[in-house]
Amino acid sequence: MRLYVFKIVIFFFLTFSVTAYCQNIKLINIDQLNERIKTGKDSTYVVNFWATWCAPCIKELPHFEKLGAEYKSEKLVVLLISVDFKSKLSSAVEPFVKRKNLKNEVLLLNESSPQEYIDRIDPSWSGSIPATIFIKGDKRKFVESEFTYEQLLTEYKNL
Repeated sequence: MRLYVFKIVIFFFLTFSVTAYCQNIKLINIDQLNERIKTGKDSTYVVNFWATWCAPCIKELPHFEKLGAEYKSEKLVVLLISVDFKSKLSSAVEPFVKRKNLKNEVLLLNESSPQEYIDRIDPSWSGSIPATIFIKGDKRKFVESEFTYEQLLTEYKNL
């Protein structure tokens, strides 16, 4: 009987400890993002702007996950910044991140005026997503389109 109870306890512990993991998604504004990038000058940043309702964004997210995993040893930081409304954090963004099991850091953009933050990120940005910034030291490249993995890897390698 004790062995049976022990097995049940272990089963529940493992089940809930594995399924309970979901990264803590923080809010970030453009000033905080810029400061974070500035303090990590020895890293290459790939910052992707996406949303849970954007089909091309969702389609390319696995490519960013693969890039982050394969090149982590090269001081690559992949940031996935959701542009969903702040009110959707617990109802849409967190469940989406958990369901997709995203490993790269996910942040939710905490800005009230899209036109202001769009211009601050890159003046050429029309506002459509997905959009990605590649940053290495003083080099910066902004791309407003969906990536295949090969295209993403090429942009990363050519920075």
